Amino acid sequence: MQAKDAALRLLTDRARSRVELEQRLAAKGFTDEIITSVLDRLTEIKLVDDRDFAHQWVRSRHTYSGRGKQALRTELRTKGIDPVLATEALDMIEPEDERERARELVVKKLRAPALLSALNEEIEDPRERRAQRDKVVRKLVSMLARRGFAQGMAFDVVRTELEALGNDSEGLEY
Repeated sequence: MQAKDAALRLLTDRARSRVELEQRLAAKGFTDEIITSVLDRLTEIKLVDDRDFAHQWVRSRHTYSGRGKQALRTELRTKGIDPVLATEALDMIEPEDERERARELVVKKLRAPALLSALNEEIEDPRERRAQRDKVVRKLVSMLARRGFAQGMAFDVVRTELEALGNDSEGLEY
């Protein structure tokens, strides 16, 4: 009963994958046989469901943490989710939704005073102006890459948003 109670306590915090629960219960000193027995029972009564966990994780992290598919795939792998289930969950994210989330993150970052002043700074020399713009582009694309968005999409979103701001995006190729 102690292993079952420990597993249930872990599940009250948030949904967890089977592998996460196995690791946490093993760390508490429970034997493999007991862990397997408890998790089999919890799976049977649908308290542990890796498919449902993967779907919830993807929905939540994409919506509230601004994660792209690449980052989410990595997170699911570290949670012990089967690659087939991970792909199924990630397929819920439509390309347009992922692009829109990336756009929202770029727009939010472009509101930062430091980036705005860097973009709006009056620089006479065209090479210096372009270097300043390229620096902003690198910052924005890097931010999206760290969040797991594809490089091509990141450059395209940044280019589009800079054009919307009236900034010269000529020469922005990936």
